[in-house]
Amino acid sequence: MLFNYFKTALRFLLKNKAFSFINIIGLAIGTLCCLYILLYVQEQYSYDKHYDHAGDIYRVDSRIVYGGDKHNNAASSPPIAPAMKHDFSEVQQYTRVIPTYGVEQHLLRYKEKYFYEKNAYYVDSTFFDVFTYHFTNGNARNVLYEPYSVVLVKATSDKLFGGEDPVGKFIDIDDDYGRHLFKVTGVVDESLGKSHIHANMFFTMNSGGFGEKVRRNDSWAGNNFAATYVKLYPHTDVAALEKKLPAFLNKYGQQQLKSMGMEKQLYLQPVGSIHTTPLYDSQMDKGVSPSFLYILLLIAVLIQVIACINFMNLSTARASKRAKEVGVRKVIGAGRGDLVKQFLGESFLLTLMGVLVALPLLQMVLPFLNELTQSTIQLSILKDYRVWIILGSLVILTSLVAGSYPAFYLSAFQAIKVIKGNFTSQISAAGIRRSLVIFQFVLSIVLITGIIVIYSQLNYIKNKDIGFKKEQQLIFSFHTDDAKARMTAFADDLRQMGEVKSVSKANNYLSHYIFNDFAVYLAGGNMAEGPDAKNISADEHFVKANGIRLISGRDFRFQDSGKVLINETLMGRLGLKPETAPGTRLYSQKSDRDPTLITYEIAGVMKDFNFNSLHEEILPLMLKYRQSDSSMDNLLVSTDSKDYTSLIRKMGAIWHRNLPSVPFEYKFLDAEVQRQYETEITLGRIINSFTLMAILISCMGLFGLAAFSAEQRNKEIGIRKVLGASVTSIVQLLSKDFLKLVLVAIVIATPIAWWAMSQWLDAFVYRVPIRWWMFVISGLMAILIALFTVSFQAIRAAVANPVKSLKAE
Repeated sequence: MLFNYFKTALRFLLKNKAFSFINIIGLAIGTLCCLYILLYVQEQYSYDKHYDHAGDIYRVDSRIVYGGDKHNNAASSPPIAPAMKHDFSEVQQYTRVIPTYGVEQHLLRYKEKYFYEKNAYYVDSTFFDVFTYHFTNGNARNVLYEPYSVVLVKATSDKLFGGEDPVGKFIDIDDDYGRHLFKVTGVVDESLGKSHIHANMFFTMNSGGFGEKVRRNDSWAGNNFAATYVKLYPHTDVAALEKKLPAFLNKYGQQQLKSMGMEKQLYLQPVGSIHTTPLYDSQMDKGVSPSFLYILLLIAVLIQVIACINFMNLSTARASKRAKEVGVRKVIGAGRGDLVKQFLGESFLLTLMGVLVALPLLQMVLPFLNELTQSTIQLSILKDYRVWIILGSLVILTSLVAGSYPAFYLSAFQAIKVIKGNFTSQISAAGIRRSLVIFQFVLSIVLITGIIVIYSQLNYIKNKDIGFKKEQQLIFSFHTDDAKARMTAFADDLRQMGEVKSVSKANNYLSHYIFNDFAVYLAGGNMAEGPDAKNISADEHFVKANGIRLISGRDFRFQDSGKVLINETLMGRLGLKPETAPGTRLYSQKSDRDPTLITYEIAGVMKDFNFNSLHEEILPLMLKYRQSDSSMDNLLVSTDSKDYTSLIRKMGAIWHRNLPSVPFEYKFLDAEVQRQYETEITLGRIINSFTLMAILISCMGLFGLAAFSAEQRNKEIGIRKVLGASVTSIVQLLSKDFLKLVLVAIVIATPIAWWAMSQWLDAFVYRVPIRWWMFVISGLMAILIALFTVSFQAIRAAVANPVKSLKAE
C-alpha cells in the first residue's frame, strides 16, 4: 500500500513538471538556508559541551559595584580559586586561565623560524584536569607541572615545527614579560569540540614573572582579571554552594572591600553557557548574542514557511485538475484517510527530493555561507547523529506543514458532485490562497525593512562623528623589550616622512578595550565615593594625533609628570565645571592592599568622544601623561597620504632598518573601530542574503500562481482580445489582483517591522531613528518584485493567439 502511494505520487509529479520543479526548487532553497542556519546555531550552542563532566564545570563570575558603576565581570581575583578548593568539599578541582593582558603578540623562535603569535594564556598546572583536550603529541598527565613548560595548539606547532615531534624541544618566546626558553610538553587540537578559550598557547603559571605574581597575589577586592573555573563533584547542589559564597568572600576579603569602597558578589556560571552569554566584562570569548541566534532561527523558520506556502498554494490552485481523480478514487472505495495518506506522501516525496537537491547545493555554497557567518562549518558535521535528527525532523515537519492543508482539503471533495462536474464551490479556496500570498509578502517586506534599517544603522555608525580622528591613522605595536628599545628611533624616523603629520606613544589605542581603571576622588573624598575612571597612559602628542578636542585647560607638554586630561563625563561625575577643573588635584589609592595615595593634577578637559563602541554610553576617561615606560607599547601614526601602497612600503623599509629580526605588522584605526560592530555587520550580510532567498522562493510561488491564473482565464483573455482589448489592459487585468494582495501585506507588515527593528536598535545607545521612507522603500520593492513576477506571465498570456484559446468553443 505504501509503495502504491509513492508510485502514484511520483506519477503525478512527473506528469506536472512545472508544478514539481517550482516546488522542489523552492523547498530545496528553503531547506538549504534552514539547514545551514540550524547547523550554525547548533554549533554555537555546542561550545564547551564536550568536556568530561562538562555539566560539573563552572566559571566564578563577579558582580562589582565600584565608583558608582556596576560591572558584570567574567573574571575574579586570583586567590579565590585555591581558597574555594580549600574551603569547600564540593570542589573537586580548580584552574585559573589568564590572558596575557596588554601583550597581544608573542615572538616565537625555533631555529631559523620566527613569527608573532596571538592568544596565549597562563593557566594553572591543573588546567587539563578540568578541561578535556585531544593531545596529538604528549598527554594530559602532569603536562604543565614543570616550570616554563608550554602546550601548543596544533596550528601553532605546525607553523613552528612542521612535521617534527615538538615534545621535549625548547622554543624562544619573547614578549613584554621578557624573553624565556619554554619547553614544549604537548600539542592539542579542537577535534573534540570548540571552546570559548581561543588559545594558541598555554603557559604554565609556574613560570616566574607574571605567572608567579598571580600565584602570590592575595588581592580579594581588586585585580579581577583571573578567569576562575571550578570542577564540582557530581550531583553537587550548585544553588546551595552559591549561597555560601557571600560568607566565603567576607571571610577573606571584607577589610579589603571596605578599604576600596567596593561591593562584590560571586556567582557560578555553567561553562556550557559562556559562549552564548556575552554580557560580561573581561570575557575571553567575544561570544554570540542569544538574540542574534534567535533572529537567525526566526529567519530559518520564515524561509521554510515561505517554501511550504508555495506548495500549499500551488496544490490547492490545481485542485480542479485533481477533483475527478479524487471522485473516482472515492467511488471505487478509497476512504478519506487513504487520500490524506496519498497527498501527504506526495508532500513527503517532494520534500525529500528538495533535501536531496539541497545537500549538494549546500556543499557548493558552503564556503560563501561560512564567509558570511564567519564560521567554519563543514559537511563532515553530517556524521553527527544529532544533525541527522535535525535533518529528519526538518523533512517530517516540512512535509506535514506543506502537505496538511492540501491533503485535508482535496480529500474532502464529495464524489457525486465531483463526477457530475459540480465542484466549483468545493475547490475555490481562493481566500486561503490570497491569505497565504499576503503572509508570504508580509514576511518578505519585514525582512526587506530589516535590511534597510540595519544598513542605515551601520552607515550611521560609519559616518557618525565619534569625537576622534579614525581615518588615515596607523597603529604599530611593539611586543618585546628589544622592539620597544627601538621604538623611539622608529618614531623619529617616521616623523621625517612628509606624509606623516603626528606620531604618538601610548599604552593603548582608542576603540581597543581599556583594561586599566580605578576610582579617583577630590580632596576630602575617598575611594568609595569616587567615580571609576578608565585610563590610558599617553605622551604629549596623543591628543593632537587623535584629533581630540579640549573644552578647557591645555594639552600635555613635554615632561608633564603627574598631569592628567579628563573627559566631560568624568568631570561631571566629580562635580567639576570646565572653568574650574584645570589645576584641580585628584587622588586615588594604589591598590586594595596598599593604601598609598597617588596624586594627579588636571591639565585640561577633553570633549567627550566614543572611545568604546556606540552600543555603550561614554564612560569616565582619564589620560595620564607618560613620556616613556615599559607599558607604552603602541605607536599611533597620523598621516595624510593618498598612496598607501607607497607609504606602507616606505614604512616597512624604516621598520626593517630599525628592527631587522621583528616581523613588520600594522593596523588601520578605522578598521579597528569597525571591528566593534562585527556582529551587526554579520547580521546585515546574513539577512541580506537570506532575504534574497526568501524573495526568490516567494517569486517562484507567485510565478506559478500567475501561470495558473492565466491558464484559468485563457478563454476570457481570448474573447477580450477579439473584442479589441489591448495587451496593456489585459496585463493590468491579470496583475491587479496580485498587487492588491501586496498592498494588504504592506499594511500588515509595516507595524510588525517597526516593532521588530525598534527592539533590535535598543541594543545601541546611539541609534538611527526609524523613518517613514524606510517602509515606503520596502513596500515599493515588494510591489516591483510582484509586478515583475506576475507581468511576465500576464504579458505571455496577453500576446498569445486568441484563435488557439477559442477554437474549442
